[in-house]
Amino acid sequence: LARSVRHTAVRQAHRKHEPDFHDKYGNLVLLGGAAVFTVVWGYALTQIGIEWGFSPVGRVTPKEWRE
Repeated sequence: LARSVRHTAVRQAHRKHEPDFHDKYGNLVLLGGAAVFTVVWGYALTQIGIEWGFSPVGRVTPKEWRE
């Protein structure tokens, strides 16, 4: 049994490694995702008019009290 396990391990170690999807396209997918992330957040932060002052002081006026 031990000899057959060792023989199988040696055979697999010498087998030629074919590139799979991650070997072929991994870096390309990573760079594409980073580019989309950057473009979307760049647009969101610069174009859709977010007000960056988080303090309501001076912008919120109290309503008159009604009884």
